[in-house]
Formats: sequence, structure tokens, C-alpha cells
Amino acid sequence: MAAQPQHLLAQPVEQIPTIGPKRAAALKTVNVRTLEDLLYYFPRRYLDRSLITKVDHLTAGIQVTVVGRVERYGIKHGRKNRFVLVVTDGTGYLSCIWFNRLSYWSKVFKEGEWLALSGKVTYFGGFQMTHPEFDRLGEEAEGEMVHTGKIIPMYPSSETLGKVGLDSRGFRRLFYNFFKEFRVNIEETLPDEVLKSYQLVSLPLSLTNIHFPSDQEVLDKARYRLKFEELFFLELLMAYRKHQNLTIPGIQFKNVGEYTQRLAESLPFELTNAQKKVLHEIRVDMRREKAMNRLLLGDVGSGKTVIALFVMLIAVDNNYQAALMAPTEILAEQHFLNIHQMLEQMGVHVVLLVGGQSRSERLQTLQDIEAGKADIIVGTHAVIQQTVNFSRLGLVCIDEQHRFGVLQRAELRQKGGNPDVLIMTATPIPRTLAMTVYGDLDVSVLDELPSGRRPIITTWRPEKARPKIYDFVKKRVDAGDQIYVVFPLVEESEKMDLKAATDSYEIMKKTVFSEYSLGLLHGRMKSEEKEAVMSEFKRGKIQILVSTTVIEVGVDVANASCMVVEHAERFGLTQLHQLRGRVGRGGKQSYCILVSYGRLSDDAKKRLDAMEATTDGFRIAEMDLKLRGPGEFFGTRQSGLPDLRLADVVKDFDILQKARNAAFELVENDPNMAFENHHALLNHFVRKYRDSYNLAGVG
Repeated sequence: MAAQPQHLLAQPVEQIPTIGPKRAAALKTVNVRTLEDLLYYFPRRYLDRSLITKVDHLTAGIQVTVVGRVERYGIKHGRKNRFVLVVTDGTGYLSCIWFNRLSYWSKVFKEGEWLALSGKVTYFGGFQMTHPEFDRLGEEAEGEMVHTGKIIPMYPSSETLGKVGLDSRGFRRLFYNFFKEFRVNIEETLPDEVLKSYQLVSLPLSLTNIHFPSDQEVLDKARYRLKFEELFFLELLMAYRKHQNLTIPGIQFKNVGEYTQRLAESLPFELTNAQKKVLHEIRVDMRREKAMNRLLLGDVGSGKTVIALFVMLIAVDNNYQAALMAPTEILAEQHFLNIHQMLEQMGVHVVLLVGGQSRSERLQTLQDIEAGKADIIVGTHAVIQQTVNFSRLGLVCIDEQHRFGVLQRAELRQKGGNPDVLIMTATPIPRTLAMTVYGDLDVSVLDELPSGRRPIITTWRPEKARPKIYDFVKKRVDAGDQIYVVFPLVEESEKMDLKAATDSYEIMKKTVFSEYSLGLLHGRMKSEEKEAVMSEFKRGKIQILVSTTVIEVGVDVANASCMVVEHAERFGLTQLHQLRGRVGRGGKQSYCILVSYGRLSDDAKKRLDAMEATTDGFRIAEMDLKLRGPGEFFGTRQSGLPDLRLADVVKDFDILQKARNAAFELVENDPNMAFENHHALLNHFVRKYRDSYNLAGVG
């Protein structure tokens, strides 16, 4: 094939020789649609078959490659029929055995031809290999080896791919023929100065060596370069989005007025130094003419909600509306209940907008929003629906941002005239990673808990310890403390989980805790019912609150000093940390008791061990990242970011930092991304990351 210009890398796979329509259809099931997709279909692992050993140097139990001439072959009958092939390299004989497809193997080989065979050596009256990999070398011992005698790529496959011959062996032959027979003009995507500064090998060489490395050093350099490229383009997207954010005209919130002052005066505690610092950073942003795009990181109990209240009241003081968006109705309702109780007495009108409201209630809320009567709107994704029309939306607070996609944030932003955006996460993220993965946002960190708080003592106990646990709970209640007993509630088994929680509540109420005042709280209850139960608990009328994860965020009862988490093995690590954060909010020593049931998986044990080991949310986040991986942790599929094939933002953090520096420097020198001297870079960026690129102006 003649040299091809770069754009032909986008040609459909069915047009590539040796593939054809059946293979093309199978490849599309793994998102391989173009020649470029095929080149970037990387091996999942490698086998080192580079050690070629003479027969007289073989040792049983090792993996080796032997090059030998076929001496004889045939089917041997016995208790288990088998096909036996005998080869020699002049120093001895090696028998190769296959136990299936005997008639097929009888037609594959011929006497006198040379083979390269790789496998594990055994000894049974002579050296043997069972079901070895092999390459046919023809009439000479120095023939071409694709499957043996070198570092061998192992490709991800599937039943569909296997049916058209695209298992690992088929992929190796496909790529071998491709690189041997075709010349594809693969243009370099990275600037020369980046290649030189970071000592990276070229893209054509990297793609060749990732599929057919001659040795481990060559493979390592190819993988490093391709990881760098992935992370470079991710960070280029971030750098461009940050530049775009800086150009978006925004609202100048000039006043800190009556509502903000009244909130400051009404707080029964002093803000921490971290809270004061973060408020100053946000206040500086809000005074500017450019729209704010800020990420607020903080551990459980560090005071993010108070920050959000101040920021929303600054908007209200300047005659603008503020919206707070949470990913679930439960979280939205909890935020609404707390904000409503704190601000309604000031004359600030707070409304709730969620999917589960009655028609009349929803209609009234929509009218209040459109008429400007609603000052603060708390809701779920219902807030961004077409029927919602804001009067003067000036500020958007997004909670649990990693569970919202970029497109959803864009829709909310379009509801107002470029409102300021404050993104909060109740899930602590390792700071360095947050500043990299969310590199398009300014980052504020709440790294200080309110004074007087003691570390929560966390213990993990098996089900059989429940009598002792309940005795401990009774002692805490008798001492005047209040208790949470939490049951899991997951979507897949919601009805069963809810029944377990309600049944257990009834049993506890009638038996073990019959002399105490119990309350029940779960997500199926109406908003007014939940509010009534929480009000009773806050006033001390309820001593033991049996609850599902509805209390995960937004519940703040200083007298609650103990939490028992039932079936703790079913909770995620971050969720357990969130739940634990509901206690320890006063000056009392607080406790979190994790109760597990049955035999636990290794991951469940690691989660519970981590909870016992630390109360530091950022350390918990690092452990959670290692357990779950960055894709699930950051919600990459929803975030609008490109998928990563090779790189891992946790394991490859050193590479990521270098790629980030290179990308941000490039955009700093060329903020409009004209890239006059880097056409291949721009073409690759726009073509490969088009969806993310189109969303680049979103905060």
C-alpha cells in the first residue's frame, strides 16, 4: 500500500485489506471502526518468549522457546488419545502433545520443516510441551517468528472476535501483516519541543513497538510515550477549558448585604481559618466581571454547607437567585430541610424542586422561580428541565459534582446569564489529583475541622457481637447520647433493603430497645414526614434513629455520638466515611461500629480495615481510588473527558504532571489554540476528542 496521508487513518476498517466485512462487524463491537482505532487497539499484557533454549539445556518447569526440525508426528492411541509431534535441534528431542482436534493437527505439520515452539517444559521419559504456541519457519531455522521467540503481545478478545479468528493469535498475525506489508504515514501529534523536553520516542515508532516490541526497554519507552500522549491531550483539554472560563463574562456581585451579615451573626460557632480563607477566595472571584468556576474540596464535617450558604446569600443580597443541585432526591431534600430551617426566618424564600413532587406543588414552585419569588432553589436534575425558567439566576452550586456530567452542568448554566459556578464534593479527592483532573477549575480546600472535635473511634465487629454492641448502645443512651442505626439501601434490592430496615426497627422497638424512644427514617417517606422525624431527633425526643442512607449527608446533630452500621460490607468506602461523619459533631467522644455479615470478599475486608485505620477523608479517598480505580471514582464516562486506554491517573501520576505542564505551557503561549506550527496536533485533538472539545466552554 502506498504512503497514506494522515486523514486516511480515519478510513473504515472494512476497507483495510485482510479484514473484510465479517471481521469489520466484529471489530465494531469493541469500538474499532477506523484504521486509527485499530492501531490504538493495544495489547492487554505481554508474554516474554524471547528465551530460545537448546534441548540439551532444558529444565522441567520453565517457560522457554525451542527451535527444531520436525522429525515425525502422528496420533497415539491409549487411555486418552493424543497427537504427538517430535522435533530435534541436533542436541536432543522434544515431544509436543495435543489432546484435542487430533485429525486437525495431523494435517498441520510436515516432516523436515522448522518450527519455533513456546511453552512450559515437563519431563516424562523425555522433555515435553503440552499445547505449545508455535511459528512455522519453513525450510530454514531462521524464519519469521510472530507467536514465539520474542516478547509476545496478548490482545483483549471476545466470543464475537474469536469467531472471526481475532483471538490473540489472530490479532498478532493481523498486526504483523499490517506493519510488514503496509506503509501508513502516521504524522507526529506532539510538538518537537515536547518530544525533546520529555525525551519521548516518535508516534510511528511507539505504535510499532507497542504491538511488536523487540525487547522490554523498547516496550517501556513506547508505553511511556503513548501514556504521555493520552494525558497530554486530556490536560490540553483542561488548559483550553480553563482559558475559555477566563473569557466568559460574568456577574459582579458587589454587595455583602443584610442576609449575609445576619447569617454570620447567627452562627453558634466561629468559622475555621480554612473556611475564612475559602470564603475570601470565593468573594474575590464573585467581585470580578468574569464568571467564577471553582471546585470546593473538603472532608466530612469541614463545613462545606456553611460556605454554600454564605455564597448563595451573597447572590440573594445582590438581587439574584441561587440554585443548589444535588444528584439524588434524598440529598436534595436533606439540603432543603437544613437550608429552609436556617434561612426562612430571615425572610429568604427557599424552594425544593424534585421529580417526586405533586403536580400542584411543582406548578407553584415553578411559578415562584419564574416570578423571582424563590430566592434559593434546591433540587435534582429536575432543575435543568426545559419547564424551569429562572427570573435572575446568578449562582449555581453543584453538590457531588463527579456524579453530574459536563453536559448537565452546561444545561444548568444556560438557564442564567453565565452564573457563577461553585462545585462542591462531599467525597474528598487527593488534592494533587483534584488539581490535575479538574485542572480547568480553581480549587479551594477545606483542610481543617472545627475546633473541639475528637477523632471518631471506629471498630469493625461480626454479626455475633450484636448483643455486646447493643449493650454499649444502651450505655451511651443512658448517658444522654443519641444513636444512629443505619441499614443499607441500594437500588438493585431497594424493596428488600427497606423491608429489612423497617422490620428491624419494629423488632428493636418491641424487644432490645423497648424502654427507649425510637424513630424511623427512609427515602420513601414524604418530605414532611422526614422533616418531622429529624426535628424530633434534633430536639432529643428520639433517642435512637433507625435509618437508611438518607442520613448520608446534611444531618447535623451534635448530641449524636454513636453510629451502628448494619451490613457494613455492602457499603462503599467513601459512603462509609460519609455516614461516619454524621457523628462526632459535638464535643463528646463519638463511636462508629461497623457490623458485617457472612464471609467477606477481599475488597470488603480492605474497606473495613481502612475505616478502622483512619478518619482522614483524604487518606480514605486515596484508598478508595486504589480499590475502585479512577474511572469509577471520577465518573470519567459522565464527565465529558476522553477515555484512557493505557494511562492511569493514579499509577501514572508522575507522567500526568509532566503532561499537564507541557499542555498548559502550550496553551499559555497560544491561548487561542491556533497551533499554526502544529497542524497535526490540532487535527488529532479535534478529531479524537471532538465531543470533549465541543464542551470546552463548560465549567
